[in-house]
Amino acid sequence: MNVNKLSSAALFAAFSMVSAGCLHSSRTALSETNEPFVKFTSDGKLKQPVGYRGWAYIGTPVTPNDMNGGEAPFPEFHNVYMDPVSYAHYEKTGEFQDGTILVKELVSVGTKQASSGNGYFMGEFTGLEVSMKDKTRFPDEPGNWAYFSFGHSYPLKSVVAKNMVTSCNTCHEGNARQDYVFTQYYPVIRATAPPNSPGALEEGR
Repeated sequence: MNVNKLSSAALFAAFSMVSAGCLHSSRTALSETNEPFVKFTSDGKLKQPVGYRGWAYIGTPVTPNDMNGGEAPFPEFHNVYMDPVSYAHYEKTGEFQDGTILVKELVSVGTKQASSGNGYFMGEFTGLEVSMKDKTRFPDEPGNWAYFSFGHSYPLKSVVAKNMVTSCNTCHEGNARQDYVFTQYYPVIRATAPPNSPGALEEGR
């Protein structure tokens, strides 16, 4: 194709598609299929996300029952994924941009023995949660973060309203290392942040 013969309208359309992934808002950040990473209903409920297992994987905390007196509040593995547009922004700035989406997929603790030795090995998928930073949708939430739970057993809910602030944000505010996110437990994030950025790992932490 002769680039010189492209119309100005075609060039603008092509530029817009490439640039969309660089815009720092959940209202404009699009996937490779030109679709938003998550969708909401007309009354503001979040639809169950799809395709998140192909996003940037950032860590898997686990707090099993048998290390917590049999009553761990979150006894599952938590596989955490970050939308690729926000991950790319974090890689450059060490900051969680407006529009950041984190998906936490819960997986039960399965067998504790394997050919490699004793340990904690993943069992079955048990739940799904989402946290999202959006100053337009959640202007009154601390840090503009909102939290959603699709359930801790299958079948999961297809759409959900955001959780009450006190059910999630209080813990995040008091214990998370950076911007309400537990980056201290996500080694990929720690390795991703550029030096001297807000997310850079401090010496001894």
